[in-house]
Amino acid sequence: MSKSALSGRISWPTASALMALIIAVVVVIIFVRLETWPARTARQSTAELEKLGKDLRSAFIDIAHLQPRITINNRVYMEQTTPVSELVVLSQRIEVEHEFLHTWIGSSKRVKLHGTFTVKAGFDLRQNLSVDIRPGEIIIQLPHAQILGIEQNQVDVLTFENGLWNRISGEDVQSELSILPQLAREKAAESGLPAEAERALQRQLDERIHTHQPLRLIFKDEKKSE
Repeated sequence: MSKSALSGRISWPTASALMALIIAVVVVIIFVRLETWPARTARQSTAELEKLGKDLRSAFIDIAHLQPRITINNRVYMEQTTPVSELVVLSQRIEVEHEFLHTWIGSSKRVKLHGTFTVKAGFDLRQNLSVDIRPGEIIIQLPHAQILGIEQNQVDVLTFENGLWNRISGEDVQSELSILPQLAREKAAESGLPAEAERALQRQLDERIHTHQPLRLIFKDEKKSE
């Protein structure tokens, strides 16, 4: 029997065994990959959510100068810090007028004032602000927007008429001056300034945060200051 024939008869069993070994190794590798796939996917998903949490933290620091309470899959990732108590989102110029007329024993006095104010709307950050990051959505909970402040820009006296014996007093003027800011607050609330502040915050966050998950703002039902 020639050496080549003997070599052929020996190589076939060796090749078959080697092939079987290779197949077994491949099967083991595939099994290990499949077995560890959920854990690897979970690690990747958690890393992505944590990166998103950092992005949201940066956005709130830029917009509101505070760090909200952030949870990822119901686990606290960051606690809230509040270096400022209020976040002003919108300012609006409001003009109002009020007239005071009083008659006593046939003598009338009349005062009419026109006031210009800057009304600021935003959020009271002393109440809880939380961010819940989930694989399917991002939920931000915060109080409703409200009127935060009113600044007087200018007051014009349109009418100042004394009666013969019914004179305008300092109390009359002070009372009229105190009414003007209240009217400006009411006018701003009626114009929908707080609701517009809520929409403005949503737009700012949408422009700042780019994510595949929908970002929802949930406003709590605390009573608004109007």
